[in-house]
Amino acid sequence: MKLKLFVFLTLCTIGFTTAQNASGNGVITGKVIDKNSQQPIPYVNVSVLEDNKIITGGITQENGNFTIKGLPLKKYLVEFQFIGYKKVTKEVTLSENNKTVNLNNVIIEEEAVQLAGVEIVKERSTIEQKIDRKVVNVGKDLIASGNTASDIMNNIPTVSVDPQTKELSLRGNSNVRVLIDGKPSNIDAGQLLQQIPSSSIKQIELITNPSAKYNPEGMSGIINIILHKNSQDGFNGSINSGVTFGETPKVNSALNLNYRVGKVNFYSNYGFNHGLNANRGHINSFRPNLENRQEFGGSNLNTSHLVKLGMDYYIDEKNTISFYTNQNIVAGGGDGYTTINYDSALLRDSKQFSYSDNDNYTQTYDLAYKHDFAKKGETLDFQANFSNTESPEKTDFKFNQTNPTSTRFTTNDIERETDYLQINLDYVNPITESIKLELGAETRIQKITNDFDETISEPLESYNRVGNSNFVFTRNIHSLYTNFGKQWTKWSAQVGVRLEQYEIDGDFQNVVTSSNSTENINDRSAIKDDIFSVYPSVFFSYKMNDKNTFNFNYSRRVDRPSIGQISPIREWTTPLVESRGNPALEPQFTNSFEVNYTRTTTIGAITAGIFYRQINDEIGRVIYKNPDNNNQDIISYNNFDNNHAFGTEISANLKVAKWWSINASSDAYFKTVRGTVENANTGNQERAEVDVVIFNARMNHNFVATKKLRFNLFAMYRGKDLGLQFERKPMYRMDVGSTYTILKGKGSITARMNDVFETMNFSFDGSIPYRQTGAFYWESQTFYIGFNYMFGGGKNSALQRKQRDQNETQGSGGLL
Repeated sequence: MKLKLFVFLTLCTIGFTTAQNASGNGVITGKVIDKNSQQPIPYVNVSVLEDNKIITGGITQENGNFTIKGLPLKKYLVEFQFIGYKKVTKEVTLSENNKTVNLNNVIIEEEAVQLAGVEIVKERSTIEQKIDRKVVNVGKDLIASGNTASDIMNNIPTVSVDPQTKELSLRGNSNVRVLIDGKPSNIDAGQLLQQIPSSSIKQIELITNPSAKYNPEGMSGIINIILHKNSQDGFNGSINSGVTFGETPKVNSALNLNYRVGKVNFYSNYGFNHGLNANRGHINSFRPNLENRQEFGGSNLNTSHLVKLGMDYYIDEKNTISFYTNQNIVAGGGDGYTTINYDSALLRDSKQFSYSDNDNYTQTYDLAYKHDFAKKGETLDFQANFSNTESPEKTDFKFNQTNPTSTRFTTNDIERETDYLQINLDYVNPITESIKLELGAETRIQKITNDFDETISEPLESYNRVGNSNFVFTRNIHSLYTNFGKQWTKWSAQVGVRLEQYEIDGDFQNVVTSSNSTENINDRSAIKDDIFSVYPSVFFSYKMNDKNTFNFNYSRRVDRPSIGQISPIREWTTPLVESRGNPALEPQFTNSFEVNYTRTTTIGAITAGIFYRQINDEIGRVIYKNPDNNNQDIISYNNFDNNHAFGTEISANLKVAKWWSINASSDAYFKTVRGTVENANTGNQERAEVDVVIFNARMNHNFVATKKLRFNLFAMYRGKDLGLQFERKPMYRMDVGSTYTILKGKGSITARMNDVFETMNFSFDGSIPYRQTGAFYWESQTFYIGFNYMFGGGKNSALQRKQRDQNETQGSGGLL
């Protein structure tokens, strides 16, 4: 019923606006011609201005013609703009005696400097602070910092990637959503970032306090990764390839192609990653009567292919339909080991080996339609996105134990499949030059199936155990939203609200049998919930002058438990620790406040901000004894008391001299961490909390040596982090690199040394519930060398190509 009411109101608004536009009866027509080729140019922007303000406009058709109707009888300035061409303006006067003005042929000419047919990647990354987000425009300096999106994320202000789990965090919190081109993905964020080549990334948007237009999941906000997509005429593209040398070489390549002819634009991206990654670490445990040292490590060989194919069809100047598909194929596998040596000779030392194969295949299909109304800026967008992910995993464990000697073989066979459907309808209406209305509806339907088979065999004991766990989970979310924005001379404001109906249904079944009949378990449980929530958002911006701007915003957010947090099927296991979810977990709600200040100077911009979060039913870690194994702990999740966190950050994008530019940022977070830990003396579970202060800093320098040669120096510091169980020690690193331009500016060679002094590692020291120390090491010190080349013609050759293609394809029935 709510959706029907929304559609009815949307259609009424569209009809009212269309009736308003029909009040004028003046018409301006003409045709835009290229000065040199004398050929018509399609898709030229035509703007009608009154008192230097745009009141309406359009674009030229395939034959270069344009017609703008519904104009009141007044005097106007008509402006013609097209990328790579000089701007042209014409004065027009409409009156009762001259209601239709034909400008005939409007001649425009190219700029003296031709633009390349592909999108130029800047040498230096830049940062823009907008009213509701921070935009990082990725330059060659960031691309050179590593193969993948995961590698460059640690160089982005307020973003961190955990070196061990690859978990992404924003402003010190891992409850963050990752979007690709504004769309969600079924792939785990940490895994996804390792599969996207860094050279395929155009921008990274940090939306720390999203408006009501976005779904409210993720306490820290949203990270939106925008990939390159070209829409220039003709055929053009780019190729990027690089090798990272660590303990073993790792290959990273990306190919971007674009072909636009007539009303159709085709584009494709292909990314390839292949390499063996090694890691190792140790833990010293001083648990009373169980003192031990654990050594662990292993290597993983992964090969990934990420393909994006898409097209845009420009039906006419007001209607566009688009389609794309992402195909992500990952083949992975590796081996690992965990060795436990006890201090006491009475205890049994052990060693566990693992051999795993894990694949992932995700296919995504996206269909979008956009309609531009006669009024400039008034649009209606429809989008449907479906994805399916299959991620089977098979792992064989061999467990050896001494004193006395015993051997156990375990096989875990996991089948995971996720279906996800998202449908959006969005309407934008700039009611006046200073007032804008947004309306929208969204439906998300998700189904997850997780089937876990485990076989345990102990040959010496003649013991076999077979278990099967099956978890089926569905989540449906239906939303309506509205945003209303108003702009004054120096002030601008936006208020919005989002209404959501959240429904979940889960079914868990566990069957275990053993050869000696000591176990015969058949458990079944279900979870079900139905929640209606309201999520308001408020944004204010005050532009004191051209140099000083203030932003204030507020939004209500939610962190809904992920499948890994609620699934009772175990996620991973070692002889001493096992991880599994909690089906009874409830959503966590957050009220988030934020204030930002931007100062523009002659050498760049500086942005400072503070934020505060009030958190209800906080989701945290809990540790308890495994009821089936007294020597093993279970790590899971639970809802705790209300909490709060606040922090501050500052970033700068400065051009110190013609030859020197700096991107720098620092941030500090203050929070209270709560959870449940085991009392080592009593064995009971107790609530615990600790106050935490985290400080991080980054600085990226770019030096221009010559017109073709540039150097880069990057340094970062991640301060200590205090948790309930341990203190994470500080981490820091320094990278150096250079870029040399070749092939008349269309190509470049980049070289970079990461972690020059090999100081980047994860180490900790803990005392709850008992003393533990340890460290984790990975291939942090690497050398990267890469090549980038852009190809494609200019505008004139594109027009000639288009004519040739039209002649060639008249009888072939195809465009390519």
